[in-house]
Amino acid sequence: MLGTMDVTDLYRTEAAEAEESAGRAEGDEGAETADVVLQVHVQPGAGRSAIVGRHGTALKVRVAAPPEQGRANEATGALLADTFGVKASAVELVGGGTSRSKQFRLRGVEPEEFRRQLERAVGGETAGPTRKR
Repeated sequence: MLGTMDVTDLYRTEAAEAEESAGRAEGDEGAETADVVLQVHVQPGAGRSAIVGRHGTALKVRVAAPPEQGRANEATGALLADTFGVKASAVELVGGGTSRSKQFRLRGVEPEEFRRQLERAVGGETAGPTRKR
């Protein structure tokens, strides 16, 4: 891949309110975190779960789970958590529950690292979960 891929149209960054309400430990000078809302196009019932690239201004994701009783939404959330290195509880479906076009909020991510991970995922370097199942 030559140069960097522009992925900024796939998400928006929001201030991390959870960090303030949870309270940082005294003297904790960790990296700044934020919440991001990621546009995702989901293809349920696929042979395997993976991030496969872009679909317009959304991240294209295939999940093996069927679109029944929220199973594909749960599988998508788990794939996003695994791909971006956050806990499953930090991933929330905030729009498009019954649509293929969805919005997921990822809480407490470091914006620059998230952008790099997203570029790798869209570019195909990390097409699926990073851990063995």
